[in-house]
Amino acid sequence: MDDSTPTRRPRGRPRAFSDKTEQNTIQSLDRAMGVLEGLAEAGAATLTELAGATGQSPATVYRVLVTLETRGIVELRAEDQTWAVGPRAFLIGSSFLRRASVVERARVPMRHLRDETGETANLGVPRGDEVMFVSQVETHASLRAFFPPGTLSPLHASGIGKALLAWFDAPRRAAYLAEAELTRFTGHTITSPDALAEDLERIRVRGYALDDEEKAEGMRCVAAPVFDATGEAVAGLSVSGPVSRVTPDNAGRLGAQVARAAAELSAALGAPTRA
Repeated sequence: MDDSTPTRRPRGRPRAFSDKTEQNTIQSLDRAMGVLEGLAEAGAATLTELAGATGQSPATVYRVLVTLETRGIVELRAEDQTWAVGPRAFLIGSSFLRRASVVERARVPMRHLRDETGETANLGVPRGDEVMFVSQVETHASLRAFFPPGTLSPLHASGIGKALLAWFDAPRRAAYLAEAELTRFTGHTITSPDALAEDLERIRVRGYALDDEEKAEGMRCVAAPVFDATGEAVAGLSVSGPVSRVTPDNAGRLGAQVARAAAELSAALGAPTRA
């Protein structure tokens, strides 16, 4: 090749692609992203709360929210006038989840878990005080649990949520127990911080969590945590099904199977071996 031939720039990169100075940023978009990130961290917030958290004026934050609302990226909860991240944000984010290691690597263990137990296998990740279900492999049985991707469930009233709580570091777990609103969903929901703390200790001892009709009557869920390369609980695996099939008698067997699948997924993520 003639040395005088100019080198062509890769498509999608302008001449100044590495220049991150103010002239190459869109300030209004930067502010909007700050609002969205603040909302994601809060879970739900009023206009005043979000303005205070982001350091922007209520008028600016409101314009950002209304713009994002038209795209379905945020939504206004009419019952309490709070804003929350909307379903479109999940659909956009799922393009990352499709290639994210934990989601990709979970598919085979989840299929094995479904085939081994005969129940629906689920994968969830923490999102504030909730679990977001990001993947599911359904049982072939006619009566089944169903959690579409993006479904949220409170940490204290779900198998994966309690599995994550049990292995959060002590300060994070203590902060949750001190501050979280433990909403009652059924007569089995744990709503006492002390009772929940005791349940979390039992979970750590036996290695798996049990949602015993705590979110929905007639359904049980057995779950175990998934750890990343740093040893942090970043996700949870579970199997869920009707109480007629997921019984107190077979919960221990299911728990061992789920814990084994979660350990295999953790190893695939580079997690250190746990005692």
